[in-house]
Parts: sequence; structure tokens; C-alpha cells
Amino acid sequence: MTAYYEILFGLSVLLTLIYLAIWHKHFDVHISLIFAFIPIANLGYAMLAHSRNLDAALTAVKITYIGGCFLTLFITQSILSLCHINIRRWQSALMTLVCMGIYSFALTVGNAPYFYKSVRFEIDRGMGRLIKVYGFAHTLTYVVITVFVLISAVAMIYSLVKKNDVSNKTILLLAFPMTVSFISYFAGKLLPEGVDAMPLSYVFAQVIYLVIVHRLCLYDITDLGVDSLVKKGDTGFISFDFDDKYLGSNESARKVFPVFNDINVDTYPGRHEVIKKTIFKWLEEFKRDETKDHFYYEAGDKIYLVTIRYLYDGKHRRGYQFFITDDTDSRKYVKLLANYNESLSDEVAKKTENIVRMHERLILGMATMVESRDNSTGGHIRRTSDIIKILIDEIRRDASSDKKNILVLFGRDGLTDEFCRNVIQAAPMHDLGKIAVDDAVLRKPGKFTPEEFDEMKKHASEGARIVDSILEGTENEAFHKVAVNVAHYHHERWDGSGYPEGLKGEEIPIEARIMAIADVYDALVSKRVYKDKFSFDDADKIMMESFGKHFDKRLEKYYVASRPKLEVYYKHMGE
Repeated sequence: MTAYYEILFGLSVLLTLIYLAIWHKHFDVHISLIFAFIPIANLGYAMLAHSRNLDAALTAVKITYIGGCFLTLFITQSILSLCHINIRRWQSALMTLVCMGIYSFALTVGNAPYFYKSVRFEIDRGMGRLIKVYGFAHTLTYVVITVFVLISAVAMIYSLVKKNDVSNKTILLLAFPMTVSFISYFAGKLLPEGVDAMPLSYVFAQVIYLVIVHRLCLYDITDLGVDSLVKKGDTGFISFDFDDKYLGSNESARKVFPVFNDINVDTYPGRHEVIKKTIFKWLEEFKRDETKDHFYYEAGDKIYLVTIRYLYDGKHRRGYQFFITDDTDSRKYVKLLANYNESLSDEVAKKTENIVRMHERLILGMATMVESRDNSTGGHIRRTSDIIKILIDEIRRDASSDKKNILVLFGRDGLTDEFCRNVIQAAPMHDLGKIAVDDAVLRKPGKFTPEEFDEMKKHASEGARIVDSILEGTENEAFHKVAVNVAHYHHERWDGSGYPEGLKGEEIPIEARIMAIADVYDALVSKRVYKDKFSFDDADKIMMESFGKHFDKRLEKYYVASRPKLEVYYKHMGE
């Protein structure tokens, strides 16, 4: 019979390895604990079967109770999590402490009568076994397990009846491992002598949880969108599988399409007239032609941009995902431009001027809103915009005397007035992507962890996407390009060590190279929550050492020429 326990131990290890192979960082931690603890518990059963004396058997049984005392807890906590039922931290801590208390009694076997009143060892048909009389603590273990099973049952029944954001199939699957484990505790004596049902129930639980985590790749919307969505903000998303069954949506999407508040996941919503005329109509167009991936939807006084993408689970396509963003301001702006009559040149000029001011206020307002979330960069937008003006003025002043350098930097057209206006106008937009950065990271007063810095680095690419969306359809394509480049590449470095693309040298657009100088200089000479401001001399030393590494060496002389004005400017700002 020892082979029975050896096989189950081997299977539990194999299933844990499979889980590790498909593991995703967003899997519930309690499921990971289940897969970690089951091989340990099954190892204890195998050790008990192979034991040849009382001490070895007692050690083995203590290992088995790791499963008996904790796995029911982990299964209960995973059920609560997967049913989207939040419990307070103290409640979770209390459950854990109870299980630790029970296990502390289990550790006394052979030394105290709490868990086993008496115990003796024998070898039966070549397999070690313990003959024991249970104590009060062992009975208490049954009570605790029963309570956990009742909690789990109530949670699953409540989710089946009251919640529509959890798949009923997933809930039914969750019931299996808990039920089997519970029965195994109380019905193990019905099996042939020498065969314990618990290790078999553990392996069964692993199999069921592998099925569950595979389904979670579809039904957990946060996991699917975590690499492509802004977790906090106004971006909405709705997901469907390839059979057009509804998989879920977030609150922002349900505000735009309230009909989804009454639709259960894992159902086909095509019978709803609103969905049929919008979501499914767009989806059919996308299926016929994947280039038709964005649409506009008007609701009240809002205009939303709806973009369709494939839904990915790792490298595998699993369905479709709709991204919904408020595009009201940019669309109205585009519509206003399109409606002007060229023959009314004076009126057009006036209205265009008003629109430009509105557009600039919109951009500045958005940038200020983003900056207001960041408790470390107050006034950064206004200061960097002013630095850009100072640098551009110095470049202009030198343009006639050093035409060679100007042509190398700006191409055969040289330094044009349009380019200068575009860079100055685009400067406030360079950090718009911080709207996509989690508050906990953006407002952190200290040094970032590597994971937090990776989160912060997303703002460059996300800023380019936002700027591109805002300026979509604008007639000023040159400004559009400059603004996107400034947002996207202002953290690239001349030596290629920057982000997000790791561009090197002249691969970096010149407007982004200029923006980088302004951005870094302001960061050095301004006070932040995590540092005091540098003196002008210390900041200048760092800047000068950075030319040829961080910055384009050919821009050094313009920075040097600008330094007196920059110092006057910051002294004035400090008064």
C-alpha cells in the first residue's frame, strides 16, 4: 500500500509544477498556497507509510496535519476571493490564528495528550501506522473544518443567487474540492484498512483548481486587461469570448452602457436592442475587416471612442475586448474645424483663434489636472514650458551664425518658426501619460521599487497614446507629430539607456531631445518631496556631465547660453 501514497505524492508534485507553468501574477494567493501545501502534506503521508519507528511516524503525522489544519482555510479564503466577497483583515487574521492554534496542538502529538490522548506504532503489511486515541484538540479540528465548510457554502450560495459578476460554472467547480475534502475527513474509515482518503482528496482538489484557474483567464477581467488598460481612470472595457458570450465589464463601461448592469456573465446578450445596434454591430464589422477597429458612440452630450482589440490570455487569443474612452473634447474640436467656411476668412480666423485658445486651455487644464495628482512636481508644467521658450530663443539667436549645426540638428529646412511654435505649444503635454499611473506610485514620497518604477515608466507610452487621441483629425499634422514625440520620447537618452523604446542618438526626435533638457533641469533645481533642490552650480555640473550621455552634445552650447536666464528665472520664481 505504500505505492498508493508514493503515487499521490508524485501526482501532487506534478500538478503543482503544471500550476507553476501557467501561473500568472494576478492569480489569487490562496490558490498558490493550496498548490504549495498539498505536496508537503502528501509527503507526510508517504513518510508515515515508510516509517519504521514511533519517532519517524510522529514526525510524518505532524507534516500531514499541515494539510489538515491549513488547506481548508486556504480553500475557504480562495472561495471568498473568487466570489468577490471581501472580508476584513482582522477576520482573515483571526481565521489564520485559529488554524495556527490547532496546528500547535497537532505538534504536541507524542508529548502531550491534547491532540492524541495516547499513541502507539506498529507495522502492518510492511507499512507504518499509528494506533491513536484522539484528544479534545482533534475534535476541535473537526469543528473548525465544519465552520469553514459552512462559510464556503454560504458564500457560494449567496453568489449563485445574488451576484452576476461571477460565473456560475466557476462557483460549482469551487464546491467540489471543499465537498470532497470535507467528506474525506469524516468518511475515511469506510475505505480499506491502511488507505487514507485525504491525500487522494488533495490531488483531486489540485485538478479542480487547475480547471478553475484556466477559466479565470477568461472571467477575471482585471487580469486580462492589466497589461493593456489603465487600472484607475475613465477607460472602460467590455469583454466577449469568440462565441460572443459576455465575460465582464468595468464600472466605467457600465456608465456608458448601463444595460450591462443587468446582464450576467457567461450569457449571450445579443437580444438586447442597444447592444445589437452598437456593440455587436461594431463587432461584426471588425470580424469582416480588422482595420475597422474604432467607432464613435454618442450618449447625451458625450462622444465616446470605442476601440476593439483581441482579448489575449498570454499569447493566446481568447475573445474580443472593447476599450471605451471619452473623446468629447477632441471630436467637438475636429467637428468645429470641419464646419468652418473658407470663404468667411475673417470669421474663420476669429473662431480658429478661439478654438486654439480653447485647445491650449484644454491641454493645459488636462496637464494641470495630471500634475495635481503628483505631489512631487507642482508647477513643473509651467516651468518646463518656460525653459523650452528660453532654450528655443537661444537656438534661434544662434541659427544665423552656426547654420551648419542648425542643419545637422533640424534637417534641410533648418529651424522654422512653425517648429518653434509647435515645440513650445507641445511642452505642457509631455507628462499627460501620468494620468495612467496608479496614485500609490505617482504620489509616493520616497524612492520607487523596481516594480513601481516600471509602472511609472508607462507614462511615456500612455502619454503618446492620449496625445494622439486628443489631436486625432487635427489639420496641423506637424504639431500632432511634435506633440506625440515630446510625450513619447522625452525620457529617452542619447546613449540609448532611456525609456520607453531605448532609442539612441539621432533616433530620438529633436523635439524630445530639447524637452529632456528642460525636464531634467527643472527636476534638479526644484524641491521635491523626496529631495531638496540642488544649487545652480551643482545642477549645472550634473547637466554638463550629462551631455553626450543623457543629452545631445550638440545642444550643449544652447544650454550654456541659456543658463544665466534660467538662473534669473528660478530666482524670480523663488521670490
